[in-house]
Amino acid sequence: MSDTVKIVRTVSDLRKVTAKWRGRGHTIGLIPTMGALHSGHLSLVRLAKKKVDRAVVSIFVNPTQFAVNEDLSRYPRDEAGDLKKLAGADADLVWAPSVEEMYPEGHSTGIRAGSAAKDLEGVFRPQHFDGVATVCAKLFNQVTPDIAIFGEKDFQQLTVLRQMVRDLDMSLKLIGAPTKRDTDGLALSSRNAYLSLSERKVAPSLYAVISALAEDAANGADMLTTIANAKRKLTTAGFTKIDYVEIRDAETLEPGSTASGRPLRVLAACWLGKTRLIDNVAV
Repeated sequence: MSDTVKIVRTVSDLRKVTAKWRGRGHTIGLIPTMGALHSGHLSLVRLAKKKVDRAVVSIFVNPTQFAVNEDLSRYPRDEAGDLKKLAGADADLVWAPSVEEMYPEGHSTGIRAGSAAKDLEGVFRPQHFDGVATVCAKLFNQVTPDIAIFGEKDFQQLTVLRQMVRDLDMSLKLIGAPTKRDTDGLALSSRNAYLSLSERKVAPSLYAVISALAEDAANGADMLTTIANAKRKLTTAGFTKIDYVEIRDAETLEPGSTASGRPLRVLAACWLGKTRLIDNVAV
């Protein structure tokens, strides 16, 4: 294991490295990130190293997936710390382009995300998934990985990207990795750094409430009633605003029912002060 990791910042330099790997018959995995890495990200790197020969981690805070009123300017950034962590996780390469390299002057082509993007986050963050789909399509073309690994915490994002890869006949496999959590259940997220000490104590209630909702739904409880109860519990716990708590088909994200026999997912997005938390669990 090295104490350093190679970093490249231009597409041409990236392709020189990956061409050498391909020439040696190596397989490649991509872990797309926006940096401010935590142990959840590092677990994705370690998973990639079990499945392929080379692991590439992209670090790029993608402006096209942020609305004008969102946290692009204050999104956590710590490239030096990220590189140190990635060396410890045995990453092979960091792909860290500038905005100008990713979206050069005159760039005007994008991806319109499919039906999986229309609801949930799509309601509260319009065009968000168009930006996600566009940057991931570019990353897939730039790195040409055999696999790309995403955490299931952003479950709708993973569903949207699976739809894109399928619909556009992209030649890679997407792998979803289980959400990594702190000891109290809070899903690891770079945005957890925004939470105050008092908010951090409340935050694990989100996982506890949606886990109870999933269990109730699995046991045949009325969905509308259990969802309403979950929202009340979150408000009582101290969440200041609830964007949604929903039970959806785990493959299409259409409204789901236990009667269908299909896999279901509870998805939620709530606010603690100025911090928006998302989470999900399987039913």
